[in-house]
Amino acid sequence: MADNVNVCVDNEVHRSQGELRQRTDGGSSRPVSENNGGGGTRGSEVELNGQPPTAQRPAAPPAQVLTDSEDEEDEELTLKYGAKHVIMLFVPVTLCMVVVVATIKSVSFYTQNDGQQLLYTPFREDTETVGQRAINSILNATIMVTVIIVMTLVLVLLYKYRCYKVIHGWLFISSLLLLFFFSFIYLGEVFKTYNVAMDYITLAVIIWNYGVVGMICIHWKGPLLLQQAYLIMISALMALVFIKFLPEWTAWLILAVISVYDLLAVLCPKGPLRILVETAQERNEAIFPGLIYSSTMVWLVGMADNVETKNNSTTPPQTDSQAVPMTPTSPGEDDGGFTRDWVGHQEQQLGPLQSTDETRREIQQMPSARPPPDDEEERGVKLGLGDFIFYSMLVGKASATAHGDWNTTLACFVAILIGLCLTLLLLAIFKKALPALPISITFGLVFYFATDNLVRPFMDQLALHQFYI
Repeated sequence: MADNVNVCVDNEVHRSQGELRQRTDGGSSRPVSENNGGGGTRGSEVELNGQPPTAQRPAAPPAQVLTDSEDEEDEELTLKYGAKHVIMLFVPVTLCMVVVVATIKSVSFYTQNDGQQLLYTPFREDTETVGQRAINSILNATIMVTVIIVMTLVLVLLYKYRCYKVIHGWLFISSLLLLFFFSFIYLGEVFKTYNVAMDYITLAVIIWNYGVVGMICIHWKGPLLLQQAYLIMISALMALVFIKFLPEWTAWLILAVISVYDLLAVLCPKGPLRILVETAQERNEAIFPGLIYSSTMVWLVGMADNVETKNNSTTPPQTDSQAVPMTPTSPGEDDGGFTRDWVGHQEQQLGPLQSTDETRREIQQMPSARPPPDDEEERGVKLGLGDFIFYSMLVGKASATAHGDWNTTLACFVAILIGLCLTLLLLAIFKKALPALPISITFGLVFYFATDNLVRPFMDQLALHQFYI
């Protein structure tokens, strides 16, 4: 995030060092001239930029002060944008979980047990013994996680071999089903719950407009807020489907196993998600917007800031922080914004450039030829839609199975936000893509079982005996 600032600091330090070196050379020639002249005066000393050598020596402290101020500004930017993007992720995650919990509390369709299950969970949990139920839930979770792993490997292979049309078609069909079919089911159940009468023609028009606008915003272009709203709704609908059709024990096991798989898939050298991110970074390509929620319009790879994003403008690419900073004697490298046109323009206004305190102060106040970087587009935090889905699934399942207890639901909600905050803190430290599920899901599961089995009975006994603390 601070690469551009570091480049400017390095360039300024090198320029200051170059001036100091020239001034030191000028100062060292003074004794030679005095010795050769046999008691020559100071008027015969070598001058640089029209100033005596004695006035040019103290030049290092201003450069150091400028460097320190740049470092302080860099730290302020890090804190500012770090906190800003934490909030920009908290808001959509909170909205997604609120939509799921509000639907669970109001629409009974997603909580009633009508015996329907997903194709990937063929084993039923309504058994006579607890052991058989545990075995069936383990088998269901194994099948479900295996399907997720296989589909992830297929996606990575398709991306590695540049089968972009197949991936786009896959994501297009998935978005089509979510925006049209599952949205139709959702609206129908909401209308039934609130006893709203509506004919099928009007409902079809609503679904058609909603789905078409969503497909355009997700897979083509549209306003950022509208695109983010559709991604949040897609995640909420998918979480509601899992809550509805996954048995209780199977859902908890899937959450636990998928967090471990996410950890291995992102951090292991041969993990599929790590291969996907590294391949996208090598190609300077963006991961498909149907898979990633971004807090900015530019689709960067992973959750970390990508300093090697492609420059789509007509200007030549600037050097990054790993390139050699420009010095006053290296014209072939990055000019730091001081182009020939800029120098000519300054000479017309200020005359021949001389390195004095006044001219440097005036030059610093003049506009630079290099356009300022658009930090709002280059900075941003990315979160996979799968993280939204499993976060909302955990909170929604807690709301549906915790005997209607709000304490358990709120505990899971707070636990997920704490885990997300810790994940973003680790992201700022390591500056690379990190899994977002392990910490949050672990905290959520611990808070759920602790609150549901310890805090809730304790609070019930306090209310029963009318004892308030």
